[in-house]
Amino acid sequence: MDLTKYVQQVSRDDFGWDFTHTAHWNNRLQTTGGRFFPKDGHLDFNPKLYAEHGLDVFRKIVRHELCHYHLYFQKKGYKHGDEDFKNLLAKVDGLRYAPPTQSAQKAYRYHYECKVCGQEYWRKRRIDVRKYRCGKCRGKLDIAE
Repeated sequence: MDLTKYVQQVSRDDFGWDFTHTAHWNNRLQTTGGRFFPKDGHLDFNPKLYAEHGLDVFRKIVRHELCHYHLYFQKKGYKHGDEDFKNLLAKVDGLRYAPPTQSAQKAYRYHYECKVCGQEYWRKRRIDVRKYRCGKCRGKLDIAE
């Protein structure tokens, strides 16, 4: 797949605006789906996410990075916390967070689950379940298998 041409197509189809810079694969990316570089306007993408999750999820990652790209060049709020970014991302149905890769999932040794709402938490270090509660509903946490 020619990545730059694919990103140009997604930009035209989903945003109605042209992508005039380049897009590259970056094998060093671990937990992020992609990166936007305001200095020269190019985009980097994680090839592992494309390989593991397919074209549908990858297209949503491309939309996310294109939101940064287009808003930056329109001199609007292009960062994650900016209202312009959140609105455009919702409008084009982009992913807010990249899904974890298999290599990233293996790094987590401890799996906790809320007894009340079922929210799951993956941690590299042990936590004291007597001290910490669920961030969603304040329920008790338990070690899941």
